[in-house]
Amino acid sequence: MNFQLIIFDCDGVMFDSRRANEAFYNYIRSHFGLPPLSPGEVDYVHMATAEDSVNYIMPPELQARAQALRLATGYGPFMPYMAMDPDLTGVLKRLKPGYKTAVATNRSTTIRPLLEDFGLTAYFDMVVSSLDVTNPKPHPEALLLILDRLAVPAGRALFIGDTEADAEAARGAGVALAAYKNPALPADFHMASMPDLFRILETKP
Repeated sequence: MNFQLIIFDCDGVMFDSRRANEAFYNYIRSHFGLPPLSPGEVDYVHMATAEDSVNYIMPPELQARAQALRLATGYGPFMPYMAMDPDLTGVLKRLKPGYKTAVATNRSTTIRPLLEDFGLTAYFDMVVSSLDVTNPKPHPEALLLILDRLAVPAGRALFIGDTEADAEAARGAGVALAAYKNPALPADFHMASMPDLFRILETKP
């Protein structure tokens, strides 16, 4: 399809992070004597920024203290719950050096340590977190920043995401979306596994 740049979302694409996210935010809630997250709350924290997630799951009178606890705790104790896609490293190796690669995520301080812990840092030309933009996904700012910095036209970029926030960001940036393991998500392409990326890349325009 003449793509030059492949952009990866983190949670739900590169990593199955639901267990880690659920454990992290349940820890915060339990600290204040609150019950575990509901299924809807788990869905929300899976795609939102850490700051927004804490505000969403905590009552207003506890939000400031919960944010302080979030920052003091860090995500390190919950890294062992992160499950990297088993095909990710092989796919990234195969993409280089023919394609530019990037990450666009609503994670904040945790994305770079996560990439380092799993030996992925060298595979990406650029990583954009919620700390690098004014407006995180579903706003397209992260994708537009990547396109600008890596000097790639929107029509030559493919974004792999798994949520409606990813789909909205892709539409706003004018880039093609490959929906990962989410056949119900409207997208230009659908991927059931990471190696499906090469089926897309080898499709004739």
